[in-house]
This record gives sequence, structure tokens and C-alpha cells, in this order.
Amino acid sequence: MSENNEKKSLGKVFFNGIIPENPTFRLVLGTCPTLAVTTSALNGLGMGAAATFVLVCSNIAISLLRKFIPDQVRIPAFIVVICTFVTMVQLLMKAFLPSLDESLGIFIPLIVVNCIILARAEAFASKNGPVASAFDGLGMGLGFTLALTLMGSIRELIGNGSVFGWNLLGASYEPMLLIVLASGGFLTFGLLMGLVNLIVKKFERKRAEKEAQAA
Repeated sequence: MSENNEKKSLGKVFFNGIIPENPTFRLVLGTCPTLAVTTSALNGLGMGAAATFVLVCSNIAISLLRKFIPDQVRIPAFIVVICTFVTMVQLLMKAFLPSLDESLGIFIPLIVVNCIILARAEAFASKNGPVASAFDGLGMGLGFTLALTLMGSIRELIGNGSVFGWNLLGASYEPMLLIVLASGGFLTFGLLMGLVNLIVKKFERKRAEKEAQAA
């Protein structure tokens, strides 16, 4: 019974980062890379995958070290741990995905100060075990990746007529170049955030009504 409860708890921790506390659309964290790199679906996916790797690895490492890190230096210690994994990601991308690394540019090393990663280290990994911290990092990272990929797909489709480089709207389509500019990023982000929050609130209202009826 306790094992089933543990599985349910880990499942809730994982799912929490995808929708209920999606770091992009619900918590509004990591807005700078969200707006900057989502000019294409591939950029969004690449940035999300890199951040997910750092999230999972840093969460596990910080969780394992949480009892040994003094409170007075916990934030600098967290940044050192995060920086280690960001450097690994950057070197791997330079070696195996040089075009993506060049496209994402400065935003890969800036993962070090990404508020999503530091927030999960402080709010979750420093207070929970490594397994739960890994699930938290994976859920938050997947939520971040889905948000960036969705934004990148929409902006690339409207701005270029393609998704992941595949032309979907034909040669006759006239691209709306505004959508791939900064103003288009803000517009897409605002509309998607509003839509996601509307859907989540609708589901929460229905669940509350069901619980009230059951009681």
C-alpha cells in the first residue's frame, strides 16, 4: 500500500510541472529564453532539452548534497552545481550539435542563472530525496520543453510557413514576419498563457464541483 502511495506521489510530482505548475505558462519563469529562442520549433526543443538535462542532474546532485551544504552558502553552492552541468551540456552541443549551439548562442550558458532551475533547487531538491527530485526536475523540464516547442512551432508556422523546417503551407503562403520578431514573441506568449490558464481553471472548477457533489 505504501509503495502504491509512493508511486502516486511521484506521479503527482512529475505531472505537476507539466500543467498545474508549468514553469512557462503558470509560474511565468524563464521568460527571457522563452521569448528569445522560440523563433523556430527546433530551437525551442533544443533549449528545452538542454534545460531538462540540467534540471534533472542538478536536482539529483543538490538533493544528495543537501545535508552537507551550509545554509549560509546554499545559493552559491547551488549555482556551482548547476554551472557544472551547464558546461557539460554546452560542450556536448558544441561537439555533436554545432548548428543548434550556434543558433541558441548565449542562452545555453545563461541556463546557469535560469530562475526555473535555481527555484527548483531551492524549493524542492534541497528539501526532498534524490528520486523525488529527479521526478520534479523531469516534470518541470518536460513542461518547459513542451511550452517552448509549442511556441516555436506556432511562430515558425505563421512566420515561415514551416514546422521543424518542413514546409506545411506551400509556396503560395505569404509569411507573417512580425510573429518571429520580439513583438510576435510577446503576442504568442501572452495568448498561449491566457489559453492555458483558462483551460486549467476550467478543469479545476469541474474537479471542485465533483468533489463537492461527492461530499
